Amino acid sequence: MLIKITVIALYAVMIITIGIIGLRKTKSFSDFFLGGGNIGPWMTAFSYGTAYFSAVLFIGFAGKLGWGFGYSSLWIAFFNGFIGVFLVWSLLAWRIKKVTSAAGVSTLSEFLEYRYGSPALKLLSSVVIFVFMIPYSAAVFMGLSYLFTSTFHLPYVYALAFMGIFTATYMVLGGYKSMAMIDMIFGIIMTIGVVILFIFTLNKGNGLGNITASLNALDPRLTEAVGPPGWWPLVSLILLTSIAPMAMPQLIQKFYAIRDRRSIRIGTFASTFFAFLIGGVAYFIGTTTRIFLTPENNPEAFHDGAPIFDRLMPELLANVIPESLSVIILLLILSASMSTLAALVLISSSSVTKDFYHGFINKMADDRKLTQLMRWTSAFFILLSVILAFFSPDTIVTILGISWGALGSFFLGPFLWGLFYKKSNRAGGIGSGVIGLTTCLTLYLYGLPSPQAGTIGMITSFTLNPLISLIPIRRTP
Repeated sequence: MLIKITVIALYAVMIITIGIIGLRKTKSFSDFFLGGGNIGPWMTAFSYGTAYFSAVLFIGFAGKLGWGFGYSSLWIAFFNGFIGVFLVWSLLAWRIKKVTSAAGVSTLSEFLEYRYGSPALKLLSSVVIFVFMIPYSAAVFMGLSYLFTSTFHLPYVYALAFMGIFTATYMVLGGYKSMAMIDMIFGIIMTIGVVILFIFTLNKGNGLGNITASLNALDPRLTEAVGPPGWWPLVSLILLTSIAPMAMPQLIQKFYAIRDRRSIRIGTFASTFFAFLIGGVAYFIGTTTRIFLTPENNPEAFHDGAPIFDRLMPELLANVIPESLSVIILLLILSASMSTLAALVLISSSSVTKDFYHGFINKMADDRKLTQLMRWTSAFFILLSVILAFFSPDTIVTILGISWGALGSFFLGPFLWGLFYKKSNRAGGIGSGVIGLTTCLTLYLYGLPSPQAGTIGMITSFTLNPLISLIPIRRTP
């Protein structure tokens, strides 16, 4: 236990130190939010990958989906890597950098205002970002807190408070400059961690063949191409987690800050390899909870014999992984989550500071004022996320499904068509975003699972934009 505490303390000191270095290098709002728009390929690749994958993947998704879908959950990892990373970088990255640089915009909301000539769309999108980033951030805090509770036997509320204070300190200091620097280290830790985790899990299960046989003995469907829940739940999860990144503000923002086209070419392959490695190992490990955990041996992960999905992976990592490796695995998940939280905090605080305050309240605010307000808004966003995480309203997968579904449903149509289709107009932009979001939330409130509600909302948003844009609008003279 002393070794774990010492390593975590040193880790915290390292992050705070880099935050202070970032603080000294942050001279303007552009530095704080975009790192001056001059971030290289490796920093951007790791920053994108570590923002994509967090405790939400390792604790929530890997545990619940690995347990329920078995090996077919690996399809999610494959399409996350191919669509959510490779195609996003290949098809969108340079276009985003070129268009946003030419337009002189620094946020997704500013791009939508510029593209559609609609301040109302800018205001609406900033509200959507701030509101629906809170549950996403809360889900990450929940995953980290469950891990710390299992590892250090801390009460949930203490672990949650520690993570909130730690994140606020790190973020308020240096912004994107410090985040980009630390993401390189986070990415290296994650890569080493998942390789060790994969090798040990194979050894613990006496090889892939024996693990497969054990799963097949429990339920043959766990080793089939489509697991027990069926094809539609699986497809909806694939689409939600793979298509939404094409319009997720915290991921799109990475391309605003990248240096040049050469950096994009290098970053494409680096981030894709990283995604396949991290996602593939996480979902594979999640399937082994079926054979390594039982209600008798791991009562903390079960209630009346039924699995508590958000407790499966923390229990697996805390009790199955040997003490000598547990610190590395702890750093793996902590690193993934810190980067994701940093990205969420930056985007959410910018929606208030740059899009709302500077866009509608005080257009004459200078860089110093905006940077100062950005720091305070970051702290406020973290506070709201921690409060929501304290009440643990649902499973991590459900909370993330609501957040990703709502954001994807609102932004997918306006952003993608706005980026590539010249005939997309203001009515198409506003209409597709509002109807997509309304569809997603209505379906969820009427009982449809959040991944499926989000998938239908995204399809609605994407489909409606060009259709609405074709409707002739009569203008009064």
